[in-house]
Amino acid sequence: MVLKIDHIGIAVNSIEDSLKFYENVLGLKSAGTEVVAEQKVRVAFLPTGDSEVELLEATAEDSPIAKYIAKNGEGVQHIAYRVENIEAAIAEMKAQGMRMIDETPRYGAGGAKIAFCHPKSTGGVLVELCQRD
Repeated sequence: MVLKIDHIGIAVNSIEDSLKFYENVLGLKSAGTEVVAEQKVRVAFLPTGDSEVELLEATAEDSPIAKYIAKNGEGVQHIAYRVENIEAAIAEMKAQGMRMIDETPRYGAGGAKIAFCHPKSTGGVLVELCQRD
């Protein structure tokens, strides 16, 4: 079902401040930023090999990223796995007894179809399924 790790999402207070480390120290280059209004987040993707690092900055106090940072601080927020057919992947996850946050795909950054699996079903890790056409 999983093709590869698509990206690792990192919750940050400031994309600009965080880019200093990722670009200047690690040598990664941002592919630009994008606002995903539905999720109240601004994102920056940094390609690295066959996957990406996704920096996530809240655009509102009630955004999931703002809530995550308030509870946990900055850091790894989720891991996204690339799938070929997200609807089939969701059905398989549900058939295996996995609790889904999203039972139907929604659109995320870059127009990808995404769906999240609840951390209570994945050993405490927020897992995103991601289909890019």
